[in-house]
Amino acid sequence: MIGRTSLLLCVWTCVLAVCMCQRAEQLLAQNPCSSKTTCSDCARTPSCAWCFAHDFNGPRCFNPSMEGGTAGCDEAYIFNPDNQQSIDPMYNRELTRAKGRMGIGMESSYYEESMSSSSSSSSSSSVKGGGYGAAGGDNLVQIKPQRVKLQLRMNQMQKMSFSYAQAQDYPVDLYYLMDLSRSMKNDKEKLSTLGSLLSSTMRNITSNFRIGFGSFVDKLVMPYVSTVPKNLISPCDSCAAPYGYKNQMSLSNDTDFFDKAVAHAEVSGNLDAPEGGFDAIMQAVVCKNEIGWREHARKLLVFSTDAGFHYAGDGKLGGIVQPNDGDCHMEDNSYTYSTTQDYPSISQINLKVKEHAINVIFAVTSEQISVYEQLSKHIEGSSSGILSEDSDNVVDLVREQYNKITSTVEMKDTSSDALQIAYYSSCLGSKDNVVQTNKCDGLKVSDVVEFTAEITLKECPKDPNKWKQSFTIYPVGVSESLNVEVEMLCDCPCEHPGHHAYDDRSDVCSGHGISACGVCLCKPGRFGKSCECSAHGGVSLEQERGC
Repeated sequence: MIGRTSLLLCVWTCVLAVCMCQRAEQLLAQNPCSSKTTCSDCARTPSCAWCFAHDFNGPRCFNPSMEGGTAGCDEAYIFNPDNQQSIDPMYNRELTRAKGRMGIGMESSYYEESMSSSSSSSSSSSVKGGGYGAAGGDNLVQIKPQRVKLQLRMNQMQKMSFSYAQAQDYPVDLYYLMDLSRSMKNDKEKLSTLGSLLSSTMRNITSNFRIGFGSFVDKLVMPYVSTVPKNLISPCDSCAAPYGYKNQMSLSNDTDFFDKAVAHAEVSGNLDAPEGGFDAIMQAVVCKNEIGWREHARKLLVFSTDAGFHYAGDGKLGGIVQPNDGDCHMEDNSYTYSTTQDYPSISQINLKVKEHAINVIFAVTSEQISVYEQLSKHIEGSSSGILSEDSDNVVDLVREQYNKITSTVEMKDTSSDALQIAYYSSCLGSKDNVVQTNKCDGLKVSDVVEFTAEITLKECPKDPNKWKQSFTIYPVGVSESLNVEVEMLCDCPCEHPGHHAYDDRSDVCSGHGISACGVCLCKPGRFGKSCECSAHGGVSLEQERGC
């Protein structure tokens, strides 16, 4: 009987312990603040506030919105950070818009009013769109605002609104990069007669248009080209000496010179089927001054070929093992590291295309289109189209691809892993039909698209030096961006010297610790609320009971 009673007592004790555990877990789930013992941990928990008063005896980390409110702590001693957003009027310039036309269902006056009221700290600063000349669209604004400052608390989402509109008459730089192996001879001859037509077609889109021309063959080593001495001079009948990449004509508004540059460029020959186009793309993208790319212009690189491409690792076949460094190596308009460095990788091409905001258009023959369609999926802002046998459709192809590029806006960002960003927009539809998307189609010049970014600080980096970061939100293929400066609220001011609640010589901590945010941070070997206890013994019985 006694044994049975003991067993029942044991069972009930276990049940009671489990119930108490579950109750504790429920309370903790309802109020996660109660388990936080430092101000930093409290600040990193949403909805929690910290009381840093020295004489406060209640739970220092608490939820002000729950029953009990401030838990008896004087509001002057409560640290409860909140997300903050600010916009400097200097970086809130108005979008450049076409006269008389706004987005669907949107009048100019309505747009200005809605934008000026979107942030209490912003004000309008209109910029006129004309008069940018050959230098590019320096005064044109396609994204608003241009800079935002945020203070973010962990796991507390912050909404940030911004707008995009493609400016009318925005400058365009088009660089035509052509494979001049012998099989492309007919294409070259046709292109030399289409420069004026291509230019006039583009000038119907923008009055500020420039065009340039470059060509490529392959690396001057076996097995890419024949290294027999006579073949290095003329690899085929009526062929020029092979070369890696040449900038035949920097960007210019002289279309007659473009026709002549294409006509005078000689075809050459190589041995294997893939070409050295990646070397040429890399140099054409990164050699900004040599090519003449403008900072504020829509930059198009038309890549024309009837063959595949070599990429990183293929250089080893020719004994070239040094990786491509992604830098400009041009002298006298020729690529000088062709036999020194390997071909770039697809990821390197993508990185540089993003960095320089260039739209690559792969104009290739029908036999190669499937290869380049796959390639374009891995290069941001690129597209592909079928080139006819003699390139007589190149003007239509460029116009079609340009319209496809400019009728779409896709927002991306350079944020770190500590941040989570989701984009929302109604695109050109009703403002009530907002969906999660970073991409809008069917845009025309001056259509205004409004986006909302929901930004959340997922975690505080371990390195406090990374608690201040900046990143950009940018439209793919456009040189403009929204710069976002983030200050992460990952600790408390009272944890640092200079704050009135920080004292490194406080008697409150028995001379064995630092008083910060109302609690004692004890020196090694000391513990207790006031650091009154020693971990090395030597305390009286009375003190021991207190510790």
